[in-house]
Amino acid sequence: MSAEARRSAVVFGARNLGRAVIENLAAEGWSVVGIARSEETLAGVARAGAVPLAGDVTDRTSVREALEHAASLHGRVELVVNAAAAYGGARSGPFGGGPLSEASAEAFEPWAAAPARAAFTFLSTSAAFLRAQGGAATVIQVTGGSARRAMPGRGLWAAGAFGVRALTNAAALELREHGIHVALLIVDAGIEPIAGAAAGRAVDALADPRALAEAVRFLAEQGARSATHELQVTPLAERWVP
Repeated sequence: MSAEARRSAVVFGARNLGRAVIENLAAEGWSVVGIARSEETLAGVARAGAVPLAGDVTDRTSVREALEHAASLHGRVELVVNAAAAYGGARSGPFGGGPLSEASAEAFEPWAAAPARAAFTFLSTSAAFLRAQGGAATVIQVTGGSARRAMPGRGLWAAGAFGVRALTNAAALELREHGIHVALLIVDAGIEPIAGAAAGRAVDALADPRALAEAVRFLAEQGARSATHELQVTPLAERWVP
């Protein structure tokens, strides 16, 4: 495929799922810019056949500069993916924030506020860029199963995930008329590490990052008459709640 014909993507977060997405897209002929914060992760982006770029999905200027850089290389951007995990500082205490009657005020920021704020930064900046660019494009936000339901002891985590879902749904409604497809990929399971072993977890109950990357490409390659706005993935060995 010629350089002119190659579709262009920007992927935020390239350590595990994002790395699998980059590898999948690059293997299918996409031109990809991979955004990460650490030098180690950026080196992996380069090995996967993508252009590495230091950036932070929680920073509006950084997101805009990443999109502008990809457009300067390839003329335009057809796909933007947020696979980055955004936390507001260290997550201490019980996983998910703990029971509401016992959760600390300090736990609210990393578990609830930070993920929603990062999704807002990603979605709002991408929406403005793609509207100004004009033409068809796809935006994919990744989240977890807590976007669908709350669980005891994990209310703060669910609050953040619900926020991510609400913002993504709003973006999908707002951008449809501009020919921009926005989709939420809900991974209702842990994700198997792309390198190394999953400590203490049964692999069959973990989502395969390479299969998830196929799901991302499926969403990116949908036509205007078959747009999926939410796609949930749950391994058969994991508990599924309708």
